[in-house]
Order: sequence, then C-alpha cells, then structure tokens
Amino acid sequence: MSSTSLPDDLAVACAARTELNKCVFEYLTVATSTNDHAVLLAKSGAVDGTTVVAGSQTSGRGRRGHTWHSPSDVGLYMSVILKGEPSPTIPLLAGVAVAESIQRQLGLPVELKWPNDVLVSNRCGSVDRSFLKVAGILAETLPVGAGEGVVLGLGVNIREHSFPPELTEVAISLETAVGQPVERGSLCAEILVQLLTWRECVETFGSERVINRWRNLSPCSCGATVSWEVRGTRYQGVTAGIDDSGALLVDCEGRRERVVGGELMWEL
Repeated sequence: MSSTSLPDDLAVACAARTELNKCVFEYLTVATSTNDHAVLLAKSGAVDGTTVVAGSQTSGRGRRGHTWHSPSDVGLYMSVILKGEPSPTIPLLAGVAVAESIQRQLGLPVELKWPNDVLVSNRCGSVDRSFLKVAGILAETLPVGAGEGVVLGLGVNIREHSFPPELTEVAISLETAVGQPVERGSLCAEILVQLLTWRECVETFGSERVINRWRNLSPCSCGATVSWEVRGTRYQGVTAGIDDSGALLVDCEGRRERVVGGELMWEL
C-alpha cells in the first residue's frame, strides 16, 4: 500500500466545506480494504472522524463475506472511524447520508434497501425507471485494542465502467444513471458533511428522526416479498417496515418476525 495526500479533486472539495475542517484524511492509491486500514489507524490512536480514502481496493468487502468491486479511480471507496458506543442506527444514518448526498448533487431519485444498499433510478437504461445498486455500506465494530467504536465503510460506483457478469443486472454507476460526468470530490465532501449532520442529529435528538427519514427513503421496506434461511429452513414473508433498532420486520404465516442479519432474498 502507498499513502499519499488526497488527490486534487478530493482535497479542494473537502477544504471548501468548513464542516470538515477538523477531519483527518489518509489517502491510499491502493488498499486491500479501507476498513482494514482504518482499523490499523484506530489501533494506533487515530481520532474520531479519521477518514481513509483509496483509489482502488484489492479486497474490498461487502456484507457476509461478499466482495466490493473496486477498480482504480472509478468509484469512491472510503472508511470513517466513529468513536464511542456502537449503535444500530449508524448504518441507517449512513444510508440516509449517502442517499441525500446523491439527491442533492445529482437530483436522481434514490431509494434505500435494507440493510445497506443505496439504489438509484436508471434514467438512461432500457428499463424505464428501474432502480439499481449504486452504493453499499459496511459498519464493523472496532476490535479489542482499537478502542470503542465502529469503522463505517462506504463504496459508491461513480464512473462508467464494465461490471463483472454477476453484477451487470443489479449494479450501476452514477454517471451511467445520470448520463453526465459526476464530480467525485464534491460528492465525497457532501457525504461526509451529511454523515456529520445526521450523527449530530442522533446525538442531540435521539434516533427517531433518522429512522423516520430512512423509512421514507425505503418504500420496499413495506409490502415486498422476501425470503431468508434460518438453520437450514427457508422462510418467506412480506416486509412490514423497520423497528426502532433498525431490524427489518416481516409478516410471515400470521406472525411478525424481526430480521437482524443473514442473507435476505428480495422478490421486488
């Protein structure tokens, strides 16, 4: 891994936002995973809000061992160290921050899909108004020796490029969706500002506002058919929103289940 100062587009955009004046940045041209590097920094005493950005990742991670497609300079790959007691609202507020940043910067219709997918409308695609995944979020509790807190990983597909075959029907880049160039630096700065804003909102007013905003951005969290597996048995039901801890509620055979993890299959 090689560490350098932020590229010009990121440095200029972040410096222009006074809300980010106290943020500490570290840029890696290539990282195995920005989350992994952020953990190392946390173990070395990195302060709250330290942000790791990479030009590419060789082993970028998604949930449940999935990889995050991270080719060089086509996406935004970053991780933020958030010190303090871990909270189940962190992935939710991160989803809201990313979704609202995309809306503010590009005016694209954006939706959230539980637990960590950010979807945008494919305006330029052959399927009218289809929603495809443009960003993902991975929150991981800091290990023993790194202090109390989480590392929040964010990956956003920005530039037009070829996805692996398994992703071509489900993923999209922002430039493909909007049909024009997208300024990576401005989007990065906006996401970080929105992340700070929503974090402060939760600390000041509690989680109700961010949970309600997440619900508004996630129409599929109510009324969609889903299935999941528990100890070898597959269940199916209809989504009924999320509870105040961020768990997905599913109506299944006359009862209401709380889904907090696992591999969920959506039949949208």
